[in-house]
Amino acid sequence: MAVPAIILAAGASRRLGQPKQLVQVGGETLLSRTIRVAREAGADPVFVVMGANGSLLAEQLDLSQVTTVMNPDWEQGIASSIQAGIRALLQVEAGATAALLLVCDQPRLTSEHLIALVGAYEQAGEVRIVASRYAGIAGIPAIFPASQFAGLTALQGDTGARHLLRETKFQMTMIDFEGGEMDIDSPGDLAAIKVSIKVSIKAEI
Repeated sequence: MAVPAIILAAGASRRLGQPKQLVQVGGETLLSRTIRVAREAGADPVFVVMGANGSLLAEQLDLSQVTTVMNPDWEQGIASSIQAGIRALLQVEAGATAALLLVCDQPRLTSEHLIALVGAYEQAGEVRIVASRYAGIAGIPAIFPASQFAGLTALQGDTGARHLLRETKFQMTMIDFEGGEMDIDSPGDLAAIKVSIKVSIKAEI
């Protein structure tokens, strides 16, 4: 089953001091890597929501295999990007039964993990949220069935999808995501992750 993916990539990365979407880790930009991993996992279609630096991303990256969505309200917070992504999905697939939400700054994300999420969603029969579990909490990437679209589009400001994942009234399945807590918000985060990636490569060799 192909599940549509929405990659949230509209932020300005002010704390980092440079567009995180274009940061290279392991020889690949974070956004390009997220797109590749989503497509390798069979996600279709793939939407990329852009805002700050949208023109720069379009100039420097190959976005030919995704549908780009410009979010003019990106400064209002991540909720506006979720709304823009869901609206774009429903314009293309009015009967969409689910959406996979991702961010572009989880360098440990793999297609295997996304495939595991999709497999759990298929077993759940389209009634459960299927989320990633790391650092003791539920987070994204996560697959939200269409029954949750109204809740996603009702989010405001910097309240992201994790708000819904904290609501215990929803049925939810969680899949462990080792390293999912690693994201890149500051220069210190980036330096630590680059060191971690180098250590992992050396260990594999």
